[in-house]
Amino acid sequence: MSVNDREMFLSAVRVGVLGVQDPRDKRAPLLIPVWYGYVPGGEVVVQTARLSMKAGLVRAADRFSLCVQDESTPYRYVSVEGPVVAIEDPVPANQRRALAHRYLNDGTAEAYLEANSRQLTEDILLRMRPQRWRTADFSAFAAEFSS
Repeated sequence: MSVNDREMFLSAVRVGVLGVQDPRDKRAPLLIPVWYGYVPGGEVVVQTARLSMKAGLVRAADRFSLCVQDESTPYRYVSVEGPVVAIEDPVPANQRRALAHRYLNDGTAEAYLEANSRQLTEDILLRMRPQRWRTADFSAFAAEFSS
């Protein structure tokens, strides 16, 4: 994918899978589905519980990866990896609201924010600067078989 294509793909609404090294007992990396935000040229933001395993491992590793995919043909994916550049504690209200509205319609987002107002105060916001990109777009490959 071109730089523009990969950034637009990552900025679209998709569920991401966050990956972070888990050094305990030689375990494989922890992989967790997450809501995330991204604006082309910016940082990846992920909201998570302050005391979650994910947050602890990200703090220890000081970096994480995120993979998003298109589950319909032609298949495409973008994977980014990079350092944590900031941890905001607590999550600013405007960021909580932006993530809720990114994934839910307006009425549902507001209901979600209200119903979870207490729990959401226990969250932090992870900011990661994409340093390495891995992408694939199988459109051209799929076109060979569809004609």
